[in-house]
Amino acid sequence: MRQLAAPKGWTQLLLAAPAEPWSALRAAFTAGPAATTRLLDDAGLCGRGGAGFPTGEKWRAVIAAGAAVNYAVANGYESDPAVFTNRLLLEENAQAVVEGLAIAAATVGAREAFIAVRAEYTDGIRRLEAVIAEGERAGVIGASLLGSDRELIIRVRPLQGSSMIGEETVLLKALAGKRGQPEQTPPYPSETGYLGAPTAVNNVATLAAIPWIIARGPAAFRAIGDTAQPGTALVQVGGAVANAGVLEVPTGTPLAEILAAAGGAAKGATIKALLVGGPSGGFVPTQLLASTPYSGAGLHGVGAHVGSGAILAIDRSTSIPEFAAMLTRWCADEACGKTIPCRIGTRRLAEIGQRFADGLAGPADTVRLQELAADVADSALCDHERLTPSPLLTGVRYFEGEFTPPANGRS
Repeated sequence: MRQLAAPKGWTQLLLAAPAEPWSALRAAFTAGPAATTRLLDDAGLCGRGGAGFPTGEKWRAVIAAGAAVNYAVANGYESDPAVFTNRLLLEENAQAVVEGLAIAAATVGAREAFIAVRAEYTDGIRRLEAVIAEGERAGVIGASLLGSDRELIIRVRPLQGSSMIGEETVLLKALAGKRGQPEQTPPYPSETGYLGAPTAVNNVATLAAIPWIIARGPAAFRAIGDTAQPGTALVQVGGAVANAGVLEVPTGTPLAEILAAAGGAAKGATIKALLVGGPSGGFVPTQLLASTPYSGAGLHGVGAHVGSGAILAIDRSTSIPEFAAMLTRWCADEACGKTIPCRIGTRRLAEIGQRFADGLAGPADTVRLQELAADVADSALCDHERLTPSPLLTGVRYFEGEFTPPANGRS
């Protein structure tokens, strides 16, 4: 997956390597935890893994736990199929990811930190390990953190498994060699995380932004993108577009502008919707693209979400019921089954979706879908379960005509 050229005026910070490697770590270590977390607050940095939680607040929670041992983890495990935003970041800017993680570890008092990635990302793993080795040789990390009496050991941990590993409580279990099922929160990983210790878990894109913020100041970061969640995000645009690839997008950018940055519709294609957020994302029809900002709140308002950072352009020849049924079936297959709504509810959703796809849905199936989706979402243990109904719900919401049961349909 290639990086696409950014339109004029779009700031590139996640994919811009630090001008002076390790200088941000030195500045953060000298400033101390209170000043560093306050700087991230001033910048308004929020998580880029989908939840959008304030980074400074998360780190303070780890510190406030008052444990003897803390950990820091970079989540670079991409759980959705054919999504490579994290992979591109690891390959293009491993320095910023490692340095951002080192800043997190130094701030929360962790002596050991991990970068979790998919095992098949061999180029990214190689580049991460090269940066870590360079830092150890220079005495920046390793046996001595910047010449102090503290050590900071950073390890790359290749992982293999289902899409559930992308969820942070499952990720921590995978790192510990345990079965990959989510835990109920609270307590959050910042209180009880890796091996039961307080753990700062951040997406690799969140961490990569930190050296830039420290180098240029929080005001410069706040000036980019959405005021509520400023900065940039990596977005992978594919499907029926002229130029598929990854864009670094200012948060809050209208979906129509992101589509235009990917060259618009492919030759001979007519786009009728964007699927935003991956397999558990939502369909956004073309009439809403100009008014829908790429932000947590903006996408939530139309039934979509940031998720894995994937945007798929859907051609008018695609049947929305068939596509939504396929996505729901995939989500049901990937569900861990820890809870009854996850184990059974997602399967029933997939069955309803398939009836719509086959033209066999009865008049009551739309009501059944809404009720079951609400039950699954309300009792969900994790976002995978909570968001599984999204393709079907947004399909019915915006493309009702394709879901309307035939007059002779079953009840």
